[in-house]
Amino acid sequence: MSDFKRHNFKKLKIWLMSMELSKIILDLTDTFPVYEKYGLKSQMDRCCISIPSNIAEGSSRTDKSFSHFLDISLGSSFELQTQIILANHRKYITNELTHSIESKIEEFQRATMSFQNNLK
Repeated sequence: MSDFKRHNFKKLKIWLMSMELSKIILDLTDTFPVYEKYGLKSQMDRCCISIPSNIAEGSSRTDKSFSHFLDISLGSSFELQTQIILANHRKYITNELTHSIESKIEEFQRATMSFQNNLK
């Protein structure tokens, strides 16, 4: 029998952090102009949903496979960070909110990389 153990994603700090970030982004993009519905809003919504979703999906896999899903989640977080900067450039969000969200994203990234480094 394998020593394979599944992670309970609902108890993982990185999943909780990513869910909080997703809620912030989804609420934020609801304030974007209507013409961004199929543009930046759609891209940011899909991206922020991808982050916790990949953690959840990967949690049912082996640690090696889970690490791959964490890579995807991290990639989406860097993509989201870029989109936040673009939203700020378009004046959809303030400089202060941009910095606040970027800090949350960077905190998630550090925590995820640390978690990933501790997988077997």
